[in-house]
Amino acid sequence: MPVSHVSRLLEELERKALHESSLTDLNVTLAREDLVRIEAMASAFGLTREEVCTSLLHTILMEVEEKMPYRPGPKIIRIEDGDPIYEDIGPMPRYLDAKRKIEKELDCA
Repeated sequence: MPVSHVSRLLEELERKALHESSLTDLNVTLAREDLVRIEAMASAFGLTREEVCTSLLHTILMEVEEKMPYRPGPKIIRIEDGDPIYEDIGPMPRYLDAKRKIEKELDCA
């Protein structure tokens, strides 16, 4: 039986409500030039500047996590396919530890 339009609408509303409940306000100070860029994007895409900022931050944070450098340390943590895998002494382990700690704090709040 195909999903009705009303069922799809209810699912979308539920997804939106769940997403909205996970949002938090954040005040930032911007350079005038950046504010102009954000306002221009909002105007061009028919969005609010908050929606543009949220999308930009999300995308940038995802890419920063992907690009965070791996720096091999002196300690071998495992062997894969006969090759040693060294511990990461770059910023990623510290970042992940801080992220887990903050997520735990937010879950307890």
